[in-house]
Amino acid sequence: MNYETMWSVWYRDWSTRNGFSDAQIQKLRTLPFLITARPSQKPPRGSWRNWLLLGGRGAGKTRAGAEWTRFAVTHAGIGRIALVGPTLGDVREVMIEGPSGLKSIETIADWYPHYNVSRRRLSWPNGAIAQIFSAEDPDSLRGPQFEAAWCDEIAAWSYGQMVWDTLQMGLRLGRDPRCVATTTPRPVPLIRQLINQEQTIVTRSTTADNRSFLSPGFVDQMQAIYGKSHLARQELYGELIEQAEGALWLRSTLEACRRHRKPSKFEDIIVAIDPPATSGPQADRCGIIAAGTVDMAGFERRCFILADASVQGLRPMDWARQAADLARQVGASAIVAESNQGGEMVRSVLVSAGCRLPVRLVRARLGKRARAAPVAALYARGDVCHLGMFEALEDEMCRFGAEGFAQSPDRLDALVWAVTVLMLDSQGSPRLRRV
Repeated sequence: MNYETMWSVWYRDWSTRNGFSDAQIQKLRTLPFLITARPSQKPPRGSWRNWLLLGGRGAGKTRAGAEWTRFAVTHAGIGRIALVGPTLGDVREVMIEGPSGLKSIETIADWYPHYNVSRRRLSWPNGAIAQIFSAEDPDSLRGPQFEAAWCDEIAAWSYGQMVWDTLQMGLRLGRDPRCVATTTPRPVPLIRQLINQEQTIVTRSTTADNRSFLSPGFVDQMQAIYGKSHLARQELYGELIEQAEGALWLRSTLEACRRHRKPSKFEDIIVAIDPPATSGPQADRCGIIAAGTVDMAGFERRCFILADASVQGLRPMDWARQAADLARQVGASAIVAESNQGGEMVRSVLVSAGCRLPVRLVRARLGKRARAAPVAALYARGDVCHLGMFEALEDEMCRFGAEGFAQSPDRLDALVWAVTVLMLDSQGSPRLRRV
């Protein structure tokens, strides 16, 4: 019975024997992790070559990888394992001797592994051996062969693809070679490749999932500080945040322009609308963005994105009310609406919905990318700031312009109109502040 089958049977009914010998039952009772592990920390059932554990910091990824390795060695007869980390120091300090490492989780003296520094190998009393490798040295994996591998923080590997490919060539011993990869996700080619492979099973965890094993208050403090920022979504929630090649906006640019304190005074505030051509559940989203300007020192002006109230699947009267309500909330001086899809009808709907502000209709004469490029340039200069986090809008911005982006950028269209009206002149050049 292989290790995957043994573990699956144990999950199903740990209190009965299910064909195990008395000695096996006694050993299994010493593995509390089999009982307390979350579903995302348990090895997937069925046929797989790679198990990819994506999770936030402190989500229990290392513990899951170490327990899987320990179980393979002590219960499934696996004798040759590769341990691969970003550096040799990471393998030793995290995977072997860290709080959730292979030496730290062992509680039975007869199973305690010994680490030989000079030979770079971890050995168990039953003869099983784990060889240590650094992702900084792909060629060190040429020659050795294994039955299993545990790879940690693969998104941070210096030569990720080369190391991974060389390792796969060495996973050629035993009846069912397998590899576990634990990492906080980053949009690197290796992670994308593994996620899309048929033989890869992906499980996900957040830092909050493991809060009972972390310092009291840590999760709440991190969420209060970082909210749903790009950093939090990647490092705490374990999301794979893609940076699409060719997109007009970079995640790093948006993070740099984020502000959390509202200016004391705005020179002007408007609400911009990108109306959908149709209505109903399948209609495009109506982009609704509020933005305001602040005059800075000298002749500089800065634009703040204040709110994203975009909605989908509503009747014209409904999105018009949504826009009018937002305008009242933020104290807007006017509403700007693209008229390509409705002309004067857009103004009429807004008036019928109770809008008492001036409605300025703008017509697009250039393509979406040509209109967005000057606005993206303003972001790069630091002239546009986001007051807080706008997750859906920012995801759209960081995909717009990339190959294969087919989504209608309704939120982005509204944002482009808002920034254009407030910050650019008729020639597409930045406006100087009024003096």
